[in-house]
Amino acid sequence: MTTVLIADDQPLQRFGSRMLLESQDDMTVVGEAANGSEAVRLAAELHPDVVLMDIRMPGLDGIEATRRITAAGDRTRILIVTTFDLDEYAYAGLRAGASGFLVKDAQPEELLAGIRAVATGDAVVAPSLTRRLLDAYVHHLPTGPSSEALPQDDPRLASLTDREREILTVIGKGWTNTEIATRLHLAESTVKTHVGRILAKTGSRDRIQAVILAYDTKLVQTS
Repeated sequence: MTTVLIADDQPLQRFGSRMLLESQDDMTVVGEAANGSEAVRLAAELHPDVVLMDIRMPGLDGIEATRRITAAGDRTRILIVTTFDLDEYAYAGLRAGASGFLVKDAQPEELLAGIRAVATGDAVVAPSLTRRLLDAYVHHLPTGPSSEALPQDDPRLASLTDREREILTVIGKGWTNTEIATRLHLAESTVKTHVGRILAKTGSRDRIQAVILAYDTKLVQTS
């Protein structure tokens, strides 16, 4: 059973999401929050598998709430639900630790599939769409001395093997596991093993965070 916390300042949106989720045999809604502060508090109390997180809410917004929830180190994963599929707030939400995002006009089956994917540690956003998002908002990446460092100097990459670094690079370029297996002449099961080790070694919560890491460390650069 996947437990879900709904965080949205619109009562009708929360009601609709609750009705949809509770129609599923494998999901249950454990709470509702009308703002970011409530979401943080309830996430700490209820330890839901997934938080459906709106971005624009009064007081503490969804981005900061996401940052606080993920920083707590709990197993809870965040699925951002936003109005625009390429808006900068969604990008900021991903950088804050969200495992993906959907638009509010997504089909019900897309939302359900997204929740199930996030709950199992997968990413909701397709790799190609993730790359387009990062390409569009790469100017939001931090600047300063650390951003000028070469990839091999970044401590997050220090424990990666050459093959793992290669795979992290192509993950950042938007390749799927199938594409990686085909182009690098590996078994797909081997690719999955490599991806799992990359996530563990770099402390990335999921594939999206690995893509962001590839950009942060300049393994991948926009044209």
